[in-house]
Parts: sequence; structure tokens; C-alpha cells
Amino acid sequence: MSEHKKNKSGFVALVGRPNVGKSTLMNNLVGQKVAITSSKPQTTRDKISGIYTTDHLQVVFVDTPGIFKPHLKLDDYMDKASLSSLNDVDLVLFLVEPEAISSGDNYIVNLLKQVNVPVFLVINKVDQVNPDELLPIIDSYQKLDLFKELLPISATKGIGISDLVATLRQYLPEGPEYYNSDEITDRPEYFLVAELIREQILRLTSEEVPHAAAVWVERMNEHQKGKLQIEATIYVEKSGQKGIIIGKGGQMLKQIGINARKQIENLLGEKVNLHLWVKVQRNWRSDPSFLKQVGYDKKELS
Repeated sequence: MSEHKKNKSGFVALVGRPNVGKSTLMNNLVGQKVAITSSKPQTTRDKISGIYTTDHLQVVFVDTPGIFKPHLKLDDYMDKASLSSLNDVDLVLFLVEPEAISSGDNYIVNLLKQVNVPVFLVINKVDQVNPDELLPIIDSYQKLDLFKELLPISATKGIGISDLVATLRQYLPEGPEYYNSDEITDRPEYFLVAELIREQILRLTSEEVPHAAAVWVERMNEHQKGKLQIEATIYVEKSGQKGIIIGKGGQMLKQIGINARKQIENLLGEKVNLHLWVKVQRNWRSDPSFLKQVGYDKKELS
């Protein structure tokens, strides 16, 4: 980035009750589905749910898993770990529905009173209520004297999103791009896409390339002519394995791509262009830094 431009960046926590529209807001900002809900425990990278980048702004949206689940014990009410994670960001967005403050919202409000960073109230789904009904709701939240900004939006309709982004830019500090501009998420969707490609490699090459193939999705955010562009690299340990995967006249790689593309389109619910490359990375399964780079935990491969 050139120095004469005023670039802003920062980390923004998304909080709110379930189904209030956090994922929908994320998908609207990033331009595609980035978050998959799963009951299985995720990796630590799971905290980052979406990355929004423009020429002069990068917002890293941080999910807060487990913070606002119902607590059984009063002792857990003001969880210090929750507070520290919320104080580690630059801003907090508190998403609510356009209705009177619920007990679940009150729980979060009491927690947010302890937070030392600016908190915005984002009232989602405003397209579903009459503006006259919205005014007393805004008024009741304003009386809490907690929020730096109150922003009405509709994540599904795109209402108020540009105002939200402009306000985030106003408050966020000057800073670098923490992620490449083509990175949009650290969520498992990348890994699911990689696994679908790897599944076809195993299926089509039989025992010839057993577990020697790793797949890493390099890029997955650009649309051209209505199709999502996905670029992925297949890593193998030996040049002979590379030859098997490419196949005579590139036919094997082409078939892997055709089969995987169908599966990926089913997963994502949209048309996809899949671009595959094959590279040799010798003994990658014994290389901790490479395993980390492609998102594997070594113990998962044993």
C-alpha cells in the first residue's frame, strides 16, 4: 500500500443472540457465504468469521464463540475471559432484532457495560417493521447510554450496509492489511472445498497416491460471469505422484476438477470455475511448518 493513502483497519467483534443475523450480515459484506454452522468444536482460527477489504479499509470480523451461551451458574455471569476477548478488538457490534429488549439482550448489555472499546448497536431486520415501531425501540436502547452509534440495517435487503461500513471506517484506527485482499475467511468452508478435491484425488487415483496429497485453496472470493472462481493447489511428495495426478495429456487432473466442481457447487449452492495446480513438496507430512501453512494438524494425519 502506498504511504499517501490513509488506510484503516481493525478487528470488530460481532455479538448478539442466535439467529439475529450475524452470518447474514457477514455474507452481505463479504459477498458470499463464509460461515458454516456446526456443532463440532472448531479450530482456534474459528474466531475469525469474515474479512472485508476495500482499497483503504480492512475489517476483520471476529466471532465470539461460546461467550453468550446461557449460563447455568451465576458465577459465570461476568466471565473474565469473555471480557478480555471483547477488549482485544477495536470495536464491538451488538446485533439486535427490531423489538423490545429481551432478557437475552439484557444479559449481553450488562456484559458490554464492562467493555472498554466503542460499542455500536446494530438493529437488523428493519425491513420487517414499520418505521413508527422502530422509534421507541431505538429510544429504549439510547437510554442505556452505552452505544457510540445506533445503526438500523437489513442484512438480507442490504439496507444501511454502506452507512455501517462508513461508520466503521470513521472509528477504526489507521493500520495495515492484516490479511491479503483476496482472503475472506478462516472458516471451514475453505477446508471443506479442499477436502472435496482431495476426495476425488483419492477416488480416481486409487492406491497410487494414498495420503500423499494435500489440497490448499488459494483463492475463493472473486466472481466472473456469475461464477465463483476457486483456485487450489494440490501438493504431493514425489514427482511421480505429480505425474499420476496430472495424467496423460492432463486428463486425470481434468477429471478430478470436473468431479470436484460438481460437489463444490452442491456445497456452495452456486456455479463455480475450479482452477487446479499440482506442486511437489517433498516429505510435506513430516514438515510442521508446511502442515500449519495448509491448515493441517499433524496428529490428524497419523
